[in-house]
Amino acid sequence: MSEKVTPRGAYPHVKVAGDFIFVSGTSSRRPDNSIAGVEIIDEMGTKRLNIEEQTRAVLQNIERNLQTVGAGLKDVVEVSTFLVNMNDFAGYNKAYAEFFDKQTGPARTTVAVHQLPHPDLVVEIKVIAYKKQS
Repeated sequence: MSEKVTPRGAYPHVKVAGDFIFVSGTSSRRPDNSIAGVEIIDEMGTKRLNIEEQTRAVLQNIERNLQTVGAGLKDVVEVSTFLVNMNDFAGYNKAYAEFFDKQTGPARTTVAVHQLPHPDLVVEIKVIAYKKQS
């Protein structure tokens, strides 16, 4: 996906401060503004929101944002995750483990929030990475 998702407000996706890289809260929104992990399941427009698919898409979006400053997920030292429903925690954990190792991965905090900026979003993640600047 060469097209980039643009921020929905007056902030950058990535902010570099010395050797630290801050990635703003990121969702599973795609460049065309559709949202990964949303499936229409009937003719009435009922939606199924898939936490695993959304988590994967969020982490892939974060990885793309980090790549714009020469970093990657391996450089992430802290993750803050916001879930709309803590019942999604197991699915979130399952997808998260595909990207980070339990022993060597970043520190992490996960909290429940009332809602996110779009009703189809069930997870948002922000990260801090550390990469020595040359």
